[in-house]
Amino acid sequence: MSNSDNPQSPGGGQQMWGGRFSAKPDQAMQAINASIDIDKRLWREDIEASLAHANMLAARGIITQQDNAAIQAGLEQIAAEIVQGTFQFSRELEDIHLNIEARLTERIGEAGKRLHTARSRNDQVATDFKLWVMRASREAGDGLRALQKILVKRADDHTDWIMPGFTHMQTAQPVTLGHHLLAYVSMFERDRVRLIGAALEAAWECPLGAAALAGTSYPIDRDMTADALGFHAPASNSMDAVGSRDFALAALANLAIASTHLSRLAEEIVLWTSPQFAFASLSDAWSTGSSIMPQKRNPDAAELIRAKAARIGADFAALNAIVQKLPLTYAKDLQEDKALTFASFDEFELCVTAMAGMAETLRFNREAMREAAARGYSTATDLADWLVRELKVPFREAHEITGRIVARAEAMGVRELGLLPLGEFQEVEPRITETARALLTVENSAESRDSYGGTAPQRVREQVARWKEMFE
Repeated sequence: MSNSDNPQSPGGGQQMWGGRFSAKPDQAMQAINASIDIDKRLWREDIEASLAHANMLAARGIITQQDNAAIQAGLEQIAAEIVQGTFQFSRELEDIHLNIEARLTERIGEAGKRLHTARSRNDQVATDFKLWVMRASREAGDGLRALQKILVKRADDHTDWIMPGFTHMQTAQPVTLGHHLLAYVSMFERDRVRLIGAALEAAWECPLGAAALAGTSYPIDRDMTADALGFHAPASNSMDAVGSRDFALAALANLAIASTHLSRLAEEIVLWTSPQFAFASLSDAWSTGSSIMPQKRNPDAAELIRAKAARIGADFAALNAIVQKLPLTYAKDLQEDKALTFASFDEFELCVTAMAGMAETLRFNREAMREAAARGYSTATDLADWLVRELKVPFREAHEITGRIVARAEAMGVRELGLLPLGEFQEVEPRITETARALLTVENSAESRDSYGGTAPQRVREQVARWKEMFE
C-alpha cells in the first residue's frame, strides 16, 4: 500500500500523488510498487470500511447526504461487479483502495472524490487488513472445530483399542487409541482459542481516522466508524494505529503453533501407515502411488502438511523481521505483510481440510497396535506399582526390582513381561504372586490408569462426552 497524505482521489487517469511529479514512474518501479495482485482480496473489507467512513462524514456534515447516498450506491454496485467478475483491476492504480476509488469516481463523478476526505491510505489499509485478519482468524478457528469433531468421533469409536504410548519414540506404557486422538483435540482447542483471541485483539482498536499518522483536522466521529465496523473503540494513538502490525504477527504466530500441532499428527500418520508400524492405512482418496514401485501407498498429504507447517512458521518469521526494523510510522516495507499473511491462512486452511479428510477415513489395525503395545515390557511400571501398593515397597526399590525382572525376561527372550514364568519373578522377589503376574496385560494396564485425564477407557468415554457437550 502506498503512503500518501494527498486526499485527492484518482480521476481522469491522474495518479493519487501525481501532482508532485512531472513524469510517470519507470515500469520496474510500477511493478515493484503495485500490490493489487495481492491486496485485491481486501475488496470486501475496503468497501465495508468506506461505507462506514462515508456515513460518518455525512453524519458530521463533512460531505452532503446526497453525496453519501451516491457513494453508498456506487460502492454497492462495485461490490456486485467484483462478485460477478466484471470489475477490471488495474496495476497502474497500485492497490485495491485506488482501484475501487477510481471506479467509484467513474460511476458517480465528483462525489466519489470526496470519499477520501479525512482519511489516508495508511489508516485505510490498517483498518481493512485488521478486518480481514479478524474474519480469517475466526474462519481458521471454525476449521479446527470441524477437525476436532471428527477426532472426537474417531476417539469415541476406539475408546478401548490398545496401542503403545511412546516416550523418546520408545515403547513406554499401553494407552488407548481414543486417548491418543483426544490429545490432539486438546491441542487444537488451545489453538482455536488463540486464533479467536487474535481476532478479538485485532478488533479492539479501529485505526480508521488516524489518517496518515497524526490524525485529522476534520471534525470526525471515530467512535461511530469503530462501532459500525465491529471494533471496541477507536485507536488511541494515531501513530501506533498506522504503523503497527502486531495483530498480523499474533495471527501468524498462532497459525504457526497450530500448524506445528497439525504437523505432529501428520508425522504420526506417516509412521502409523508405514509397513513397519502397520497401525493404520490411508484411504485411496488420501494416498498416492509410485511411478516405479507398484506396491507403494504414499502418505503425501500428511508429508505436505509437515512441509507447509514450516512455511507458515517462516512467514511469521519473515513478517517479524520486516516489522522489527521499522521506525514509526508507515513504511513501504509493510506492503509485504499481506502477501505473507494471506499465504499462511491459505496454506493453513488447506492443511486443516486435508487433515480432516485423512482423520475421517483412516482405518486402524487393532491387532497390530495391541501386539506393538505388548512389546518392550510396557507393563513394567504396573509391576512396580503393585510392589508399592501391595508389599509397601518404596517406589525406588520397586523400580530396581522390576528392572531386574525385565532384564531376566530380556535375557530369556520373553517379549512380554506377563508371559515370564512366575518362578522367574520370585527368583528376584519371592513375595510376587500369580495375581500380580496376571495384572501385567496391556488391557489391565490401560484400565488401571483411571485418574482424571488418564488413558483408561472409562476416562476416555468421559472426555468424549465432555467434548461433545462443549461442541453443542
